[in-house]
Amino acid sequence: MYTPRRRAKHAKKRGPLHRIRIFLALVLVVIAGLGFGYIFAAYQSLPAVSNNMRPAVSSQVFDIHGRLITTLHSDQNRLPIDINKVPQNLQDAFIAAEDNRFYDHIGIDPIGIVRAVVTNLTNRGIAQGGSTITQQLAKNAFLSPEQTLKRKIQEAMLALEIERKYSKKEILEMYMNQIYFGQGAYGIQTAAKTYFGKDVDQLNVAQCAMLAGLPKSPNYYSPFNNPDEAENRKNTVLDQMVKYKYISQAEGEEAKKEDMGLTKKKAETENEETSSFIDYVSTIVAKKYGDDALYKEGLKIYTTMDAEKQHAAIRALRQLPDNYTDEKGLTQPQGAIVSIDPKNGHILAMVGGRGQDSFNRAYQAVRQPGSAFKPFVYVTALQHDMSPSTTFEDKPITYGGWSPKNAGGGYRGSMSMSDALALSVNTIAVQAADKVGTKNIIANAKKMGITTLDESKDQNLAMALGGLTRGVSPLEMASAYGTFANKGVHVKPTAIIKILDRNGNVIEDESSLKGSQSETRVMSEKEAYEMTAMLEGVINHGTGTAAAINRPAAGKTGTTDDNKDAWFVGYTPDIVTAVWMGDDGGSHSLGEVYGGTIPAEIWRTYMASATEDSKNTDFDIPSGMERIKETSREEKSTSKSSQKSEAATEKSTTTKQKAAPTQQNKQQAGRNNKE
Repeated sequence: MYTPRRRAKHAKKRGPLHRIRIFLALVLVVIAGLGFGYIFAAYQSLPAVSNNMRPAVSSQVFDIHGRLITTLHSDQNRLPIDINKVPQNLQDAFIAAEDNRFYDHIGIDPIGIVRAVVTNLTNRGIAQGGSTITQQLAKNAFLSPEQTLKRKIQEAMLALEIERKYSKKEILEMYMNQIYFGQGAYGIQTAAKTYFGKDVDQLNVAQCAMLAGLPKSPNYYSPFNNPDEAENRKNTVLDQMVKYKYISQAEGEEAKKEDMGLTKKKAETENEETSSFIDYVSTIVAKKYGDDALYKEGLKIYTTMDAEKQHAAIRALRQLPDNYTDEKGLTQPQGAIVSIDPKNGHILAMVGGRGQDSFNRAYQAVRQPGSAFKPFVYVTALQHDMSPSTTFEDKPITYGGWSPKNAGGGYRGSMSMSDALALSVNTIAVQAADKVGTKNIIANAKKMGITTLDESKDQNLAMALGGLTRGVSPLEMASAYGTFANKGVHVKPTAIIKILDRNGNVIEDESSLKGSQSETRVMSEKEAYEMTAMLEGVINHGTGTAAAINRPAAGKTGTTDDNKDAWFVGYTPDIVTAVWMGDDGGSHSLGEVYGGTIPAEIWRTYMASATEDSKNTDFDIPSGMERIKETSREEKSTSKSSQKSEAATEKSTTTKQKAAPTQQNKQQAGRNNKE
């Protein structure tokens, strides 16, 4: 019999669990209430679908002194077109690339979201974001670019409302007329004219795929800016069209081979001097906030560029010789200059070429550095209980069948590391690298900002002479040398100080943009000063005397095989600058040009102007150290008398190579040893 006493005992047993269930139920009710309240609030502030898009406002870019550099125009170059005039291939390309379930969903696509999550987590197939075409239309036409939960909820609500009011064809038409394709082109008709000089109804399958691939990142995938990435993106869209059976496999393969028939990009005379820097800044902002925010949201972007220094860099690069015109109509050789404040990483000036195209060689070109890479070897030696006066024997050496040689095959016998660097002696750089270990050298270069190194393939002695699997960029070389100037602390380069929205609210400032990992101590102050003293010798009596500017300065020359690349990278206490010149295709020689000739002269021209308003200060000597004395007069005299041959020091390596991890490095060792 179930007595009251037994009931009480049972109730007592289930009491705690019962209370936990009640508590969890209450928590769920509260959470649900808050969620519904949040959604209701988002709905209350939802713009009416019948309204036009938010009015576009031009974004402005300012230099380090707050002076307006340029306006990124909000005037939208747009030629709306009726969906019935849009070829089916172009419609299919957009659906395949952006939203293959467009005709099946109701504006939001739970299946697509789940698939996108799985695709991105497993890294299989085309990367997807889960937003439908209708959601993208809602975002572009009615909402701000801010990445918030409220905005995503509103985006979904608007998408449902748009689907209720308009047909699928109308939505697709509005979307294709709304979106940005880069180069100032809004809408597919303008994009077709901009890139191909055609109306949309004249586009072939390949051109349709190219246009459909642009909205994901118009700056990055522009065939004018990054032709290789644009080609890859086009082929990805074609593969998607094949996958969803809009075209056959044969048609897809045929389209991949078709000539794109790109128009020649119109030269931009306005803001020509700042175009490289503006391109770099625009890429950063667009990657983070999207192209619509950059061109339509009225951002105020305060940058690190110094207009006077930028003008000086443009003038200096005009010293490039005009050797020939290539098949693209570009004058060769091309060149690049990057100038940075080593103390805070501010990019003061950036020139990415002659201004004849959109390729920004200052940060996009990756080229072999030649002997400009040797400082990474010697600073590692300084960290391994060596000093500038540590001596090595300049003599014939062989490592695994590879025998690096000096200019003319001659040798100088015993000499200090300081003199070996000043005169760019190959055998001693290789011996030093062998002694300290290639792994340690690569680790230092990476800490100093070089991101293009292959930790496995570049771990061989060819690297000591600049024989790299890929190469380096002028921006990263300037940043790396800045570590020496900044007493051993590497500061990541930055181009933006702060960004304000159209209402003057701070979106980001320098501290949040750079983050906590912006500074890295790579070496001690003592080691940085010793390295600087060694690099001063390059300019004072070594291969870089053409760079002398009548004030304390340090730097290094670099030249590659057949004189295809020539570098000068150097610094004062306040400014570090990298100069590169070479043939774009890497197939033509610069002739009798070495890092110590035209690049050093360009560096001198720029730095003489860039430093004229600053005090003529010397490099700081760390506490407890004495100034490192100059090389003896006798050594200076010897170096000057042989300067012509020293300019070609790196040119003389034998074709026999060390047994190294990759054949490419072994070949580059013979190519990067001229100076």
